[in-house]
Amino acid sequence: MSDHPASGNDDWKADTAFDGGDLDCGSGLLLLIRRHIDPLPRGGLLQIDSTEPTVEVDLPAWCRMTGNELVRVQRCESGKKRSFLVCKGSLSERTQRSVPKPSATAADMQTTSAVTKLGEGPLPEPVEAAPIPPLSVMGIGSWPRPRWLLHAIHEHISGRLDDKSFEETANDAVRLCVAAQLRAGVDVVTDGEQRRDSYSSFVGGILDNCQLVPITDLLAYVDDPEKFAKELQALDVPAAEVRHPAVFGRLGRSRPLTLGELRFLRQITDKPIKIALPGPYLLTRTMWLECISDRVYQTREELADDVVRVLRAELFDLLAAGTNLVQFDEPVLSEVVFGAAAGQRSFMCGALSGKRDPHEELAFAADLLNRVVAGAPRTRTGLHMCRGNWSRNEELALKGGYEPLLETLRSIRVGTYFLELCTPRAGEWEVLRQLPADCRIGVGMLNPKSDHVETVSDLTKSIERAIALFGFDRVLLNPDCGFATFADNPVNSAEIAEAKLANLCRATALVRSK
Repeated sequence: MSDHPASGNDDWKADTAFDGGDLDCGSGLLLLIRRHIDPLPRGGLLQIDSTEPTVEVDLPAWCRMTGNELVRVQRCESGKKRSFLVCKGSLSERTQRSVPKPSATAADMQTTSAVTKLGEGPLPEPVEAAPIPPLSVMGIGSWPRPRWLLHAIHEHISGRLDDKSFEETANDAVRLCVAAQLRAGVDVVTDGEQRRDSYSSFVGGILDNCQLVPITDLLAYVDDPEKFAKELQALDVPAAEVRHPAVFGRLGRSRPLTLGELRFLRQITDKPIKIALPGPYLLTRTMWLECISDRVYQTREELADDVVRVLRAELFDLLAAGTNLVQFDEPVLSEVVFGAAAGQRSFMCGALSGKRDPHEELAFAADLLNRVVAGAPRTRTGLHMCRGNWSRNEELALKGGYEPLLETLRSIRVGTYFLELCTPRAGEWEVLRQLPADCRIGVGMLNPKSDHVETVSDLTKSIERAIALFGFDRVLLNPDCGFATFADNPVNSAEIAEAKLANLCRATALVRSK
């Protein structure tokens, strides 16, 4: 072989290696690279063998984009095979140390038929849980993570922090999050999604045959990578930190997604508990990446079938464990209706995937969620939607009233709609009187993107208005969205989040006293 060093010493030896065969960067090679390089420490060396000519052009670009260093390229004198040596980070960071073996092999990408299949066993029966009273105050889901937890999340995703150590660290963060909610006076508690890298993509680190990769790794899968990168920058998205779930085999659920969150909450509070899950349409849109997913699933609908089965199993496990309320997040519904009018990509809604006619998409989304919740106690299921919560800049979020979504909302058989209503981007409240009378409305009262703490006086008026419109028994109270949709990109601080919730609880107490 002939050497073509990119930098440094030719004597460097790889810590781990794999053969990518004829995969190019747009058909799975980047996923293999990510799976092997993540477990390495900074300065670790990965050797990639390839017979695909385009890799010699695309891999250096990937290295520059992700902050890794291409150390050496070797070509065989005869044949097409090339060998690339890539350093995780900079070669100057390399030290003599024991390097862990990667948890995957190249065969993982080549043998997607031999996978863990979803169980077909009977679902557990829900147990009784205390009903949630009218005017109950609760968060939507996410809560700002401490810096030390953010570090642990990245270490855990990269395979450098074991599960037990991560859970201990996350438990400490959940204690702080719950304590803040209890000080504020909430009626229903969440764990703040402290263990998650984001409200939805976290499933990619738990489900079988799915992995989390940085958004920057997926630029090869869009038509115009440079334009997409600029759009992410304009949308205030930290693309190098935010990760995306990528499917490389048939989805399986060999361990629960959120049951551990519930069990730990039960240890530290006797308050009613809400668990938020990403909705089936959101996950299908997010996970369906052409040139990746279609190597395993022939159609998006086939992928959706497995997503429904995963979420349905999770829902009934949570209900059987006594969860008071399970909320499904489907912000993508607003992107279907308002995305084209915005004239820009909406990152939160599966920006890398395509969609069809809005009417078809909305009907597809409603059917998926109805399949998930079929047979579950309606009063213990909910749907949350908003218009974007990844940036504090209101101009970057979608806007439009609920009128074009009413038919879809009415067709979804959940017991509560948790809706964004504090911001004027969401339109008028009055149209929501057309929602089913036997469903409750979680009225968005707080703007998570703003440092302004809504006053007790103003909140009292808003609560009274909601009661006048929808009826006392139908009103629940919450922020428009979570305070930290993406772990690395919170839209507010824990201190302001607590202050906002505390004022909402004070206002609610005044209304109740009347």
